[in-house]
Amino acid sequence: MLLRRPELDAIRAGRVDLAFRRWDRPRLLVGTRMRTAIGLVEVTAVDEVAVDAITEAAARRAGASSREELLERLDRDPERPIFRVGLRFAGPDPRIALRERADLSAEEHARLVARLDRLDRASRHGPWTRATLAAIGRSPAVRAPDLAHDLERETAAFKRDVRKLKELGLTESLDVGYRLAPRGRALLARWVE
Repeated sequence: MLLRRPELDAIRAGRVDLAFRRWDRPRLLVGTRMRTAIGLVEVTAVDEVAVDAITEAAARRAGASSREELLERLDRDPERPIFRVGLRFAGPDPRIALRERADLSAEEHARLVARLDRLDRASRHGPWTRATLAAIGRSPAVRAPDLAHDLERETAAFKRDVRKLKELGLTESLDVGYRLAPRGRALLARWVE
C-alpha cells in the first residue's frame, strides 16, 4: 500500500490512523508491518465499507481535509469496493539498528557468509553478493543503473539483489544510489583480510 510522505508523517505523529482504498479484494492482512520512510507502519484493521459509512471524522482520521475531498480521491475507481485500513506507527525500521552492528562475532560472521553463499547458489546469474558489496563500497552514491552496468547486470534484477543485502543490514539506500552500512563494511573488511 503506497503512503505518501505527508501521510506517513501524520501517522507517526498520531494524527492519521486510517486510510481508504478501492481494491478488488483486501490487499493487506491485519498485523502486517510495512517498512516505510518513517519506519514501521502496522495494519490494525481491514474492513470493506460502504460510501455512506465514511464519516467526516473518519475522513479527517485518514488525513483528508473533508469527507468530500476523500470521496473525490476514491471516485477514481468507482466500480471497486472501498476498504478502510487501520494504521499505526509501530516503531523504527529494525534494519537501522542491524546495520549499525559492525562488531561481528565469529559466529555472526559465519552466519552472514553462509547466508550470502546461499543467495549466490540460488541466483540464476551466478554469484553476485561479494561483487555487489565491493562495487557499492567502491562507489557509494552512484546511481543503480550505473552500478548495474559496471557489473554487467540488468538494473531491476540488480536492485532486487541490493534489497536482499539491505535486509541483512549490509547496505543502505541513499537519495541516489547506496552505501555500505557499518555492518557491510565490517563484513567486507574481513573478506579481504
